[in-house]
Amino acid sequence: MIEGLITDLALILVLGAIATVVFKKLKQPVVLGYIVAGFIASPHFSFFPSVINEANIEFWAQIGIIVLLFSLGLEFSFKKLINAGGSAIVTALIVVAGMMGTGFVVGQSMGFTAVNSLFMGAMVSMSSTTIIIKALSDLGMRQRRFVPKVLAVLIVEDLFAVVLMVVLSSIALNNTVAGGELVMSIVKLSFFLIAWFTVGVFVLPSVFNKFRRIISDEMMLIIAMGLCFLMAILAVKSGFSMALGAFVMGSILAGTSHAERIERVTRPVKDLFGAVFFISVGMMVNPDVIMQYAGTIALLVVVVVVGMIVFGTFGMLATGQSLRVAMESGFSLTQIGEFSFIIATLGMSLGVLDDSIYPIIVTVSVVTTFFTPFFIKSAVPCYERVARWLPAKWNVVLEGYSESANESDKSESKGMWEKIIKRYLLRVILYSVVTISITTISRAYVLPLLTRWLGDVAWVRASWAVGSLLVMSPFLFAIITSVTRKSEREALMRQGGRVTLVPQIVLFIVGSLLAISYMLMLLVGVYNNLTALMIAVGTFLLMVLVLSPVLRKRLRLVEQRFMSNMNERENRRTGRGNTLVSDLHLAYMTVGYSCPFVGERLKNADIRRKYGVNVVYIQRNSVLYPVPTGDVRIFPGDVLGVIGTDEQIQRMLPLVEATETQTAAAHFETEFTHFVLTEHSPLVGKTLAVARLREDYSSLLVAVKRDDEYLTPAPELMFLAGDTVWIVGDKKQLQALR
Repeated sequence: MIEGLITDLALILVLGAIATVVFKKLKQPVVLGYIVAGFIASPHFSFFPSVINEANIEFWAQIGIIVLLFSLGLEFSFKKLINAGGSAIVTALIVVAGMMGTGFVVGQSMGFTAVNSLFMGAMVSMSSTTIIIKALSDLGMRQRRFVPKVLAVLIVEDLFAVVLMVVLSSIALNNTVAGGELVMSIVKLSFFLIAWFTVGVFVLPSVFNKFRRIISDEMMLIIAMGLCFLMAILAVKSGFSMALGAFVMGSILAGTSHAERIERVTRPVKDLFGAVFFISVGMMVNPDVIMQYAGTIALLVVVVVVGMIVFGTFGMLATGQSLRVAMESGFSLTQIGEFSFIIATLGMSLGVLDDSIYPIIVTVSVVTTFFTPFFIKSAVPCYERVARWLPAKWNVVLEGYSESANESDKSESKGMWEKIIKRYLLRVILYSVVTISITTISRAYVLPLLTRWLGDVAWVRASWAVGSLLVMSPFLFAIITSVTRKSEREALMRQGGRVTLVPQIVLFIVGSLLAISYMLMLLVGVYNNLTALMIAVGTFLLMVLVLSPVLRKRLRLVEQRFMSNMNERENRRTGRGNTLVSDLHLAYMTVGYSCPFVGERLKNADIRRKYGVNVVYIQRNSVLYPVPTGDVRIFPGDVLGVIGTDEQIQRMLPLVEATETQTAAAHFETEFTHFVLTEHSPLVGKTLAVARLREDYSSLLVAVKRDDEYLTPAPELMFLAGDTVWIVGDKKQLQALR
């Protein structure tokens, strides 16, 4: 068995390697090469040795999905998802609803039953996150303006898919939609997402910072992948998919200051298993199925492509995006993927899905996946044609609507009480989830454990109740206390006197009732109802009248730690969370390729005089330069530890982190490299001033090493054969300089 597993893995990886080289030479995305390699390795291609056991490849492919979504979470944190939430939810809702309706109509027209048509609609409504992210990476479009919006829509679609599977299961088994089950599924999903995110943000950054000095790259890889798979298992135990759990863990880690390092050490794992996943997709291509259901497959391909473009573009326009961003987003969604397979498997396991639908959907997925990069690349040309074709008034209206929608998104909420109530609801939801989680764990695990060890006696139950209430008390106190700030209360008093404070009294009463209810949830069943109520009310009075100062201080520390951990990555970059003395901060900046002093010595960069800050730390990969001397050079990718005021750091950040323009990045592949000039190099005999590196080669000279000395890239510097040049630029154009 082991030999067969290794044989299969060796076959698909060798074919994948050959295919990627060929498709790279053909200037095509390598994801298409993986699909072709999978088809060649499958039993359906008889002219080449095929895999022995397809189940082996499916196993590796499932790991690939988990690692890919974990990597996606690292690049797209929950903070970004919340910022793009409204637009993403509306767009995803329009796409899913529109495609489900279209798929249902197509299924009915083909003679499928109502249940089969519903499943078909669900399967054609889910774009593939893994396929899109891989295609965008291969095309060099990850930094385009529309990409974060597309990724937000894809993640919301994945969340919709979980709820959709519950609805489809209910319909298949009961021939009706169980409303209560649907609502509970949504509540359960929301509960666990908030619980995972809250605990993860509160714990993980603090642990990483505590052991920062001893965590090597090897340890970081093990820790990151261990957390990824642990969360995937917890998601399954909670009734959700492994992919969702992996994404949540990636999103939690994305907020830590170690996110870039985790992304770097896990990239080889992602590339390996991601390749296996796409190869497994190619193995599902069956020529016999294509021939037998060619008409059906062709129709569904057209429905998926046209439907996704139309509904995706319309959804983005409806949420205030420009026509260009909307069309780029719509053209990126033109495929179905892994969630379609999961929904199809659900239908098969329930015994309600026609056997012919599964291979049809797989083939449609492969075909649409194959053409996804071409549609992504054709979005801008199609937009330019549409923009020329549309009447001028329409363009003005669309752009005006986009600007007004964006401005309204950024405007502050009208009314002070509206802001206060929103803040209160957010606090109640967050702390209610924490409190219910503590209650569940305490009743389900802690109490049975104590009674098994110490016996089911009164003092054990009393100790358990006191301990549980002590742990819950800061969060219960947060639900009870006011969320209005002193300045807001003073403003409300000036506006309308004490009458305007009535809503605050109402919020206090609501919070008090909730707190007592959560305590009863803990105590009822362990004590009789009257005793539980007396303990809950007594604890409430104790918290409000006696322990209020202590709980308020404890709550403030908890909230400060949570907010510090959630914003750790940004605080580390700007130094706001790392105040030294007075208004001086220590910030950590990553040097970009277009930094104005890249390649220079510290003493020549004159950073202190120009920007008013001091460089106290330089980290280059695993090499650390504490308090660097003036002769240390600055290279792209270096992390600078900089001390300065908030204003100085904010002014310096965009200069240090400057990179090549987004448009340029889409056309060529940038690298930082060095090589020795030969006698035939076009640079030999020329000075830097006349070499035209920027103009003719899209390159930037960083340093020149002659013998054992580094030379400053001055305009009068003449290149000689044997010089070692350190340079940044396009890989293909740099080849001509060698």
